Amino acid sequence: MLSDILLIMEFLVKILPWAQIILSIILGAAILLQQTGAGVGGAMGGSGDSIHYTRRGMENILFYLSIVIAILFAFSALVILFIKK
Repeated sequence: MLSDILLIMEFLVKILPWAQIILSIILGAAILLQQTGAGVGGAMGGSGDSIHYTRRGMENILFYLSIVIAILFAFSALVILFIKK
């Protein structure tokens, strides 16, 4: 029983860093592919023509995908933190 748990932890220690690399690449791509409603002018104090912006289609999918991937990445970081202790 204890040896099974140790085998699972060994497997997680080996696989989680690779999973984090893959998740970080997917997260970066999902964030970079999103379009923003406010351009650079809005960030620099310019007038914002798009006060209310609704995400539609692929942008909505990328938005929720980036949230899910970020949660999975944070969870995998916490798991690896507790396993290595």
